[in-house]
Amino acid sequence: MNKTITEATALVVDLVNYQSDFPKEVQVIIAPPALYLAGFELMDNDCIHLAAQNCSDKDSGAYTGEISASMLHSMNVNFCLIGHSERRQYFEESNDTIKGKIDACLRHGISPIFCCGETLPEREANTHFVTVLHQVESALWHLSPEQLSKVIIAYEPVWAIGTGLTATTAQAQEMHAFIRESLANHFGQDSANAISILYGGSVNALNSQELFSQPDVDGGLVGGASLKAKDFAAIVNSAG
Repeated sequence: MNKTITEATALVVDLVNYQSDFPKEVQVIIAPPALYLAGFELMDNDCIHLAAQNCSDKDSGAYTGEISASMLHSMNVNFCLIGHSERRQYFEESNDTIKGKIDACLRHGISPIFCCGETLPEREANTHFVTVLHQVESALWHLSPEQLSKVIIAYEPVWAIGTGLTATTAQAQEMHAFIRESLANHFGQDSANAISILYGGSVNALNSQELFSQPDVDGGLVGGASLKAKDFAAIVNSAG
C-alpha cells in the first residue's frame, strides 16, 4: 500500500523506460494497488505483466469491498498474489481461504502467485519445513498437474522481511529445494521442475544475482526495492 496514482504512474513509466535492456528470457510482473490496475492496463505488454495483490475466494455476491477473480480477468489481469505473509498476518487469512482464492483464480484463467513461509518462532523452533509443507499441501495438493502448471510459488521467510535479519543464500536454496522435492513426491518430477519458485525475503540489487544463481531459485518476489525503478531494473537484469 504505497504511492498515490501520480507517484505510481511515474514509477511505472520509469520502469518501462528500462525494459528495452531487460533479458528476453525474464518475465517481469508488477502488482500495483487494485484501483490502479485499469490505468496501467495499456502498460501490460510482452515484457511487463500486471498482477493483482489479492482477490476474493468468492466469484460474486454481497461482499462489499472485495474484488473477484472474474473482475480481474475482465481487466486482462493474468496474475494475482495469493496468501502473502501480510495477508496471513494482518488479515488472518487461513489456509482454507487461501486454497479458495487459488481455485477462484484458476477458474477464471488467472495464474496464482502462491506465497508461503515461516515466522521467526517457527524457524527458531526448527519447525520451518513442517510449516511450509503444511501451507503448500493445504493450498496445492488438491490440484491436478495441469492446474499446478499455472501456479507460481513464492517462498517468503517472514522473519527476514523488514526485521533486520537476513536469510542466507544457502537457507533460501535449502527451502526452495525442499519445496520442489515435496512437489516432485506428490505431482512427479516433471511438474516440480516446470514450476517457478520465487524468493521473497528482502531481495535487493545487491543480493539478487547470488540468490538467482541458486539451482532452485527461479526469481524474486520483490518488496521495498520495487519502489525505485532503477533498483528494480537492476534486479531484473541480474536474473538474466
